[in-house]
Order: sequence, then structure tokens, then C-alpha cells
Amino acid sequence: MKIPYYPGCTLNTFAKGFDSSARQSAQTLGFELSELKQWNCCGAAFPLTPDNVMGLTAPAKVLANASKDGAEVMTLCSVCYNVLKRTNKVIRDHRERRRVINGFIEEDYDGSLSVIHYLEVLRDKIGFDKVTAAVKRPLKGVKTACYYGCMLLRPFEDMGIDKAEAPVIFEDLMKSLGAEPVEFPNKIECCGAHLAMNNEDVVTRLSGNVMKSAVGMGADIIVTSCPLCQYNLEKSQARVEAETPGYKGVPIVYFTQLLGYALGQDVEGLGFGESKWDARELLKGKVTA
Repeated sequence: MKIPYYPGCTLNTFAKGFDSSARQSAQTLGFELSELKQWNCCGAAFPLTPDNVMGLTAPAKVLANASKDGAEVMTLCSVCYNVLKRTNKVIRDHRERRRVINGFIEEDYDGSLSVIHYLEVLRDKIGFDKVTAAVKRPLKGVKTACYYGCMLLRPFEDMGIDKAEAPVIFEDLMKSLGAEPVEFPNKIECCGAHLAMNNEDVVTRLSGNVMKSAVGMGADIIVTSCPLCQYNLEKSQARVEAETPGYKGVPIVYFTQLLGYALGQDVEGLGFGESKWDARELLKGKVTA
């Protein structure tokens, strides 16, 4: 099974381990990520004003190109998923905006593409039971905090990947790998997002709330699907550790890295070394297989 795949900019630069572990895991589970023949940046943010049609041209071009490769397109990055899915809805539901956008990008795209996330492929196309059957290194004893953040779920009425206020898709994947998900209050709260560019204090406070919430509930490791979340949490963690008595930093990893580890992939090729808090020692100490 081949699935058209949009990697996005970050997975080609700062989050290569996210991309490589996803591709390897796909092969192990019997499907292939077929990278789009032509793609560009999604724009990294959905326009906040309804009349900003120009702001939709970059993701619209991605969608138009993807529609030439099949009926669906899959992505890994939560931001890319958010921008592409919401743009697709605008093109599908608003005739006049669709006309203007298609004029800008010189395409005739109607919004009929289905935008899906890798997590949805694992849940809906592969099945978590089959994931479990393929596990070579069960993550028994690894307490994981599944951090959704904002972009994967919001706005709830547009995204629809899971239950709005009580998502479980991350936790169900972790259980299929043998890990123990821990519930924590801040799992769908914002990390500070793009404020990282101009307001480090706010990002540190918001990211700190997420990490302290997760570690306070016993998490050994925080799992995400968003490169921006991963960056903000990692960048903030040293300061949070220094300013919070009793807090000890934990690895912050992409879910595909734990997936690849559990499926028996070469540990050195999973990109754990790209992170400031390396998960390899933790996993080596917890996982016996």
C-alpha cells in the first residue's frame, strides 16, 4: 500500500529523525510513504482573517499537487496537518474563495482530497492490533505522556482526528507498543507555538506547565507529533529544571521514534541523538527485549 506523503520543511531539516523513523516503521508495517513529486512549504500558519485568501495559496498549491498523486495525502507534522486540512475545507466549502485561490495558483482544485495524519493510518488502515503483533521490543514499564498540543485537534469542528476534549489516539498507540500512557491535565494545552520567535518567557511558562504536569503524573518521557512543540519544550526545559525545585527533565520525542524502537529498528538510526535529552539510556534501562 502506497500513501502519498507530504513531509513538509521541518522534517527535511531539523526533524529528520521524525521522518526517517516514520518511513522505516511504515515499511515494517506493510505500507510505503510515497513522497509527493513536487511540494512546497505549507505556510506554517493558517490565516486568522477570513479574507486573507493570499495566505492560503501555499497550502493550496500543496493540495493541488497532491491531488495529482491520489485521493488522499498524509502528513506527520501537526502544523502541516492543521494548515492543509483547514485550507482544504475552505477550498471545498467556499466557491468564491476557491475561484480566487485557483486563479492565484493556476490550478483547478476543488477540495476533494482527503488530508490524513500518520496516526490515522496506524489506527484506521493498519490497526493497532497489527502494530502490537509487529512489536519486537515491547515498551513495558515506559510511562509516556502523550502531548497533543493545539494543532492536531483544534479547531475541533475542522480537524476531527479524535474526541475533542478527551482524545485517545496517542494513548492507544502507546498501549499497542506496550508502554503505559499517563493521564495529565495539560495534554491538549498550547506550548506557546510561534511565540518562540519573540516572547521566550511566555513560551517557557506554557511549555513548563505542560512538562511539569506530565512529569508530576509520573511520566518518563513526553511524546509528540509536532516539531514546534518538541522545539519549544526542549528549549524551555533547562530553564524550567533550574527554576522548579524537584523537577527533573525528561526526553521529548516523536511518536514515530518510539514506534520504530518498539518495532526493532536500529536504535542509532531513529534520531534520538538530535535531542538535548537523549531517550536511549532511558529506553535501554526500561526495555529488556
